[in-house]
Amino acid sequence: MSVFQLILPDFLLIGLGWLLFRKLNFKQEFFKGAEQLVYFVLFPALLFHSITQTRLDLDSASLALQSTVAVVAAGIVLSALAMPLLKPPPMAYASVAQCGYRFNTYIGLSLSAALGGAAGQTLMALMVGIAVPLVNMAAVRTLARQSGGNVLGEIVRNPFIIATVVGLAWNMLGLPVPDVVAITFQRLGSAALALGLICVGASLTLEGLRGMGGLMSWIVAVRLLMLPLVALVLAWLLDVPDPDRQILLLFAALPTASSTYVLAARMGGDGRLVSITMTAGTLLSALTIPFWLIVSTL
Repeated sequence: MSVFQLILPDFLLIGLGWLLFRKLNFKQEFFKGAEQLVYFVLFPALLFHSITQTRLDLDSASLALQSTVAVVAAGIVLSALAMPLLKPPPMAYASVAQCGYRFNTYIGLSLSAALGGAAGQTLMALMVGIAVPLVNMAAVRTLARQSGGNVLGEIVRNPFIIATVVGLAWNMLGLPVPDVVAITFQRLGSAALALGLICVGASLTLEGLRGMGGLMSWIVAVRLLMLPLVALVLAWLLDVPDPDRQILLLFAALPTASSTYVLAARMGGDGRLVSITMTAGTLLSALTIPFWLIVSTL
């Protein structure tokens, strides 16, 4: 199966979300409730199931996980360069900088399963678990400088982090997951990916972009072009094994998370600018993800 065939179902679900909201008049309240269900229930179940379904060998995955931290750090630094280079308004920068290093976990876990099966999805789940607290701390800290906010509280209450920590502890202790629980969590996880991608599509918009094209272009370039290149160099320098290399490159090539808008809006940032940047990155990633995955096989 070609790379384009692998990613097409995910982007069809994103398109379905856009169609439901923009053309078929599904209410915003419906998608708001769906996003809450995914964020607090379905996706944590998927993370726990992904981490506990395969016995972890952290030694073999350590290079990929170290590279994940390095990719996140590179994204934070490259995004921060927008301030001295472009000199945007401080609140605009604080709002949109997170789009350069946060990532769409729904697309990542869905594609990692298609690329690497259960082992690929487990590795992606570990990458997500390591990266989520790092990117959240960076995003909340940047916004808090402008509007105030509790960084530690945001991290401790994050359901993705809680699910990852519990899943890792469960796996490391060798505790069995009862079949009925495993099947239930598997079905919740399947619903998380489909519904999460539909919600991403519903949030897409290109309305209201004025005067911020340079800032938005820089951040999108960081997310879709610079970070995959960083991942390629790291994989080569550290000699990351081939199966893990492809999942690492997928992680680095993901568009930004749809929750970037939620965080910016909740902390008094420029939610519209974030939403436009997220939309542009998600649409362009339909081209850049296949490109980078093909590069990873060369």
